[in-house]
Amino acid sequence: MAAPEVYSLAQGPITAHAFNQDRSQVAVSLNSKDVQIFSKAVNDWKATETLSEHDKLITSIDWAPNSNRIVTASQDRNAYVWSQISDSQTGRLEWKPTLVLLNINRAATFVRWSPFENKFAVASGARAIAICSFDEESNWWVSKLLKKPIRSTVLSIDWHPNNVLLAAGSADMKARVFSAYIKDVDKKPAPTFWGEKLPFGTVCGEFASSAGGWVHTVSFSPSGDVLAFAGHDSTISIVYSGSGPAVRTVRMSTLPLVTLVWASEDSIIAAGHDCQPYVFSGSEGGWKLIGSLDDTSAPKSALTPSRFSPGGPGRLNSAAFNTFKNADSRGISNAGAGGGSSQGESELFTVHQNTITSVRPYEGQSETTTKVSTTGVDGKLIIWNVGSVATLTAKLGSTHLR
Repeated sequence: MAAPEVYSLAQGPITAHAFNQDRSQVAVSLNSKDVQIFSKAVNDWKATETLSEHDKLITSIDWAPNSNRIVTASQDRNAYVWSQISDSQTGRLEWKPTLVLLNINRAATFVRWSPFENKFAVASGARAIAICSFDEESNWWVSKLLKKPIRSTVLSIDWHPNNVLLAAGSADMKARVFSAYIKDVDKKPAPTFWGEKLPFGTVCGEFASSAGGWVHTVSFSPSGDVLAFAGHDSTISIVYSGSGPAVRTVRMSTLPLVTLVWASEDSIIAAGHDCQPYVFSGSEGGWKLIGSLDDTSAPKSALTPSRFSPGGPGRLNSAAFNTFKNADSRGISNAGAGGGSSQGESELFTVHQNTITSVRPYEGQSETTTKVSTTGVDGKLIIWNVGSVATLTAKLGSTHLR
C-alpha cells in the first residue's frame, strides 16, 4: 500500500478535525477554545484563519460540504454555526458566528451535520442530545432535546442516510438508535429496517457494550442498515437490523478504540489508544480484524516532518520507560539496541506517536471510501490510502483476536 501523507499541524493535541468539500481546507481544534483553519499548500498545510467565539475548549467540529457551514461544540455548553459572509467594506469573505442555544447544563461533547445539512445534532454531558434546526420565521437556530432513556454522557453520534435516524453511544455502556424526526423540517421518512413509524424520540434500538465499557464511537454503514460501535472494553460490535437484530462482536487484546468509519458496506477503519488505524472486514456471518493501515515493523522517523520532534506530547523521553512500555503493550523490546540515541528508543513503531482522536472519510464515493484522515494527541494529521481491503496484509505483531 502507498505510504501515508503525514503533516504535523501542532505540537499539542488535536481534539477534532473536519475538511471542506474539496479538501483544500481543514478546520481543527488544537485542544483550545479556538478553531484553526489550515489551507493546503504545495506539500504542507498553512494556518490561515482563527475562529474565536467559544469560552472553553472546543470538543467537536463538523463542516457541511454543500452549504459550506462549520458547526462547533464546546465545553461552554454552546454551539456556533459559522458562515462565510462578504464584508461590506473590504468585500473579503469572513467567517461569522451564530450562537445556538442548546438548553443543556453540561458540556457539549460531539456534533454532526445531518446528511441534508438542514439540521445538526449535539451530544452532551447533560444526558441529552440537542437536535438543532433553523427557524425561518424567527431567523434563529432552535433545539429540541432527546433525553430518555440516556443515563450518562453521550460520547458520539452519527446520522442515518435518511436524515431522520440518529445513532448515539454513551458512557452508560449503551449504543442506541433514535428518531430525530422534526415535523416542519423533515419529509415523512420511508420505512427502514430500524422501524416504520418514527415520531421524535422513538428508540429504534438499544445495544449494550459486550463487557460493560463506555461506548466511545458509533457509525452507520453506507446503506444505513448496519450499525457499528466500539467500547472501552476493547471490543467493536456490528449490529444488523431487521427482525431480531444480530450483533457480531470482535474482542481485541489491544488498547480501546475511540473512533471509526465505514470504508464500505463490509469493511471498517477504527483507531484509538493503540495509535494505529485497524481494518475490520466481514458480513452478517461474522467479522474479524484483518490488518492495519500502518506498517509497525520499523520506526517512523523518515515520515515525521523535521520541524517537530517525533515524540508525542505527554510521552516520556526515557529509554527505560519505553522499554517497559513497549514490552507490555506491544511486545516490542528495546533490549539490544546498544548505545543508540534516546530519541530512537523512545519512538513508537507507528506513524502516530500518541492516541488517535478522530478518523474521518477523506476521499471516495458515498458507498466506498478510498482514503481516510486521522488526527491525534501527537498533533499530526495523516491521510491514509485504504486501497483494497481484501488484499491487506496483516501487520499486527503481537495483536491477535480472542
